[in-house]
Amino acid sequence: MTACATEPGNEAAENEDERAARPACVITADGTYAARLALDGESWYPERWTLDGPEPYAVPLPSHQPEEPGTEVLPLTDGRVLIHRETAGRHAFSLLYPTGPGTGELPLGAVECPDPGTRLRLLPPAPDGEHAYAIAVGRGSTAVWLVAGGAFGPEHLAEVPGRCSGGVWLDGTGRLLALDRFQDGRAKTVVVDLERGGEVSPLLQIAETSDDRLLLADADSGLILIRSDAPSPGHGRLGWGVLGSTLPIRFPESLQLTDCVVTPFAIQPGQVLMPESCAVALRVDGPTGTWVGLWRPAEGQVHHVAAPEGWLPGAGLWSREGVLQLPYATGALTYGVARVSAPAPVTPSASPQAPPAPPARAATRPIPLQQAPLTGRMRAPGRVGAVSGRAEASAPAGADSGRVEPPSPLAGTPSPLAGAASRRAGTATPHTEEISPRAATLAPHSAGPSVPPASPAPSTPLSPPSPSTPSAPSAPSTSPPTPLPPKGFEGTPVHPDSEPPAPTAVRNGTDGADEEAGGEGVPADAPVLTAG
Repeated sequence: MTACATEPGNEAAENEDERAARPACVITADGTYAARLALDGESWYPERWTLDGPEPYAVPLPSHQPEEPGTEVLPLTDGRVLIHRETAGRHAFSLLYPTGPGTGELPLGAVECPDPGTRLRLLPPAPDGEHAYAIAVGRGSTAVWLVAGGAFGPEHLAEVPGRCSGGVWLDGTGRLLALDRFQDGRAKTVVVDLERGGEVSPLLQIAETSDDRLLLADADSGLILIRSDAPSPGHGRLGWGVLGSTLPIRFPESLQLTDCVVTPFAIQPGQVLMPESCAVALRVDGPTGTWVGLWRPAEGQVHHVAAPEGWLPGAGLWSREGVLQLPYATGALTYGVARVSAPAPVTPSASPQAPPAPPARAATRPIPLQQAPLTGRMRAPGRVGAVSGRAEASAPAGADSGRVEPPSPLAGTPSPLAGAASRRAGTATPHTEEISPRAATLAPHSAGPSVPPASPAPSTPLSPPSPSTPSAPSAPSTSPPTPLPPKGFEGTPVHPDSEPPAPTAVRNGTDGADEEAGGEGVPADAPVLTAG
């Protein structure tokens, strides 16, 4: 509930503004009950709504006499309804509750206001739902009263210098109360600490000469809605900010509607540390009527929604799931609740973009042997020269060949490149792209990224292997000496009684002889390359 403070001489206009801003139906902070002053013919009576069941229902609470049109009602979370009646400067408070066919009433006491210029009104429901508060606005100061939930009836809690209006709870316990104080010709929002004897401290002051008023606040996210004429002197504009933040108040153009009065009345709760994601319900009064606007600070637009027929203007409550409940009453249906879901949040363009997904690897396909790349293949014995002319063409453009790691070898198949790379570099540099070990294992002739080959060994003529040096003297052999090969023969001598040599097995372009002779195979203590 929001009201504008004016000069003391304009009390009639000030009272009219507060009545217009007062919601036609008051809902508890937890959304369990609501209360309003209903009309039956020409008689007004209190009515309590139950909202936390499967379907809402209303219970009339008529008294022994009709109520005055300006009578205030406020629901408590225990199901009782506080009623405020004014008679000749005396403000009486009572609790109403249903008792079968009748209405029970528990008087709480009264507050005397002898000065005719003093106005007393109820504050919005407290967060705990068990207490009720009121402010008495005098000519030079404002008194804060606890009118329900105390031990001995109404209790005076604090005295605030200046004339105050509004009333917004800043926490979830009912300790910190924000009021718009009109003093020295300007309106500024102050905080009253009810647990420290009514200590007053400033809260909102955008400029020295601006009128700054707090309209709504959410304790979960810290989001606040204000109205100030700081950006345009003499014309109040809606803005938003965050409690405790050092960021400035922002006044989005989307909230400045031509020929319309925009008043926020509900903020979506439960959005902890996410004020920009909170949905805000707006009451829009235009030349053609009244409707509902839905808005988020992160978005740059207002979604306009037609209000249900018979909507009680200014009344509504958000659920944590983003569903707005709008109470309404018509001639055919005396009570009802319309539910409107908040639009899906739109991601702002200024938000950081998610990192792009790594490109998918090309599907492997079999390649004929004539077209298979010969990069990285070892020269087989008996062949002269090594083919390495495709190394530059197979490497990716712009890649640093000195930092690209070879792919992991196939399971059970030693790779000649792994041993050569480990001996050349000594250590492996991890790649920035995260690849799982299974994904890093490439099939032969895959279409994945190519790896520069190891430097081929210099071409030398093949010669018979030199005899190995024995580690210890052995007994003289009794077999006949091996005959020398004929002149011009360059193969491996074979003993007459030995078996013929087995055919050479070629694996991935590397013959098995190199592996057994200590060529480019993978030693047992070679370092293991792990993808970054």
